[in-house]
Amino acid sequence: MAEDPRAWIHGDEAAREALARVLSARPFLLLPPLHRVPLRVGNVVEIAGASNSAKSQVLLQAAVHCILPKEWRGIHFGGLERVVAYFDLDCRFDVLRLSQILRHRIMEHFGSTHHTDWQMNEGCQKNDTKVAWTCEFDEELLLSCMRRFLYIRCYSSSDFLAALKTLHGQSERKSDALGSGIYFLMIDSIGAFYWIDRTCQPLPLGDNKRKNLSPQTLAESIVQEIRKLLELQPMLVLASKTTLFGAGSLTNATQRTSGKWHSVEATDFRTSNWDGRRNLPFHEYMPLVWQSFVTHRVQLQVSEGFTSEVENKQLSVYISEWVQPPLNIKDKFTVRDDGIVVIP
Repeated sequence: MAEDPRAWIHGDEAAREALARVLSARPFLLLPPLHRVPLRVGNVVEIAGASNSAKSQVLLQAAVHCILPKEWRGIHFGGLERVVAYFDLDCRFDVLRLSQILRHRIMEHFGSTHHTDWQMNEGCQKNDTKVAWTCEFDEELLLSCMRRFLYIRCYSSSDFLAALKTLHGQSERKSDALGSGIYFLMIDSIGAFYWIDRTCQPLPLGDNKRKNLSPQTLAESIVQEIRKLLELQPMLVLASKTTLFGAGSLTNATQRTSGKWHSVEATDFRTSNWDGRRNLPFHEYMPLVWQSFVTHRVQLQVSEGFTSEVENKQLSVYISEWVQPPLNIKDKFTVRDDGIVVIP
């Protein structure tokens, strides 16, 4: 029997829930170098690049933008005021760097609002009589932002999979405590355990009928859990991935020789130009289930050194290029104490 066509008018959600769903689906722009493409919850963005190509710095920049408030005590910060879940898979997360960027952003907006010059000294302003008040303001807002940052460290793919299974419960607890669930899901780095899982596959034990956790099976389970999370709690997924360069393909273990491929270090890029490295073939070692799950890709590279006229330092310059969707635009940026700065 055909379904009653009038059934669609019987709403199954309240007006407040419908409004929250529509507003959460609106596209938004992140800070550089992720500012070229409008993103929305449900997107999966892969940030690929060689070692030391500022992938983690891009994640931290986006995380700070997410946890900062829109407004605090009359001062406009322009943040999303949402919760970030940060999965540290390569165990290189630097909480001091996160705090440094966050403090700089807070004091920068405070200084621009009150038209004062400020100098960082353990988060305090040094040049006027409001030092004590500024320090208290900084620390109170800093703690408020850090409560919206959920840090999770994993030491294996099984740890990562188990943490994903419990993430929805943690998001609900954060929502009850802070009024907002997880909005950004960050993974640094998604390929951290791939080679360990590939070389250390468990041996079958007699009549054991448990599912063999091969790299392909683990990847499928991880993607499935993230899909479930996106259905229960709409969020934007940002995942970093180390790029491998060289000739040939990685279809089997016998082709993984040092002469065929290697992980390109930052020093290799500093001794060569961007155009030469752009044509160097690179391998996609992640399973197909992850490749098809990704909706956006951005590639990061290291360029020549750059001398800052302000700080008079030799800083590395990085180049970002959107691969999916393909854009004929490359952005140059550098990493300073206050975060990522685009070079015109």
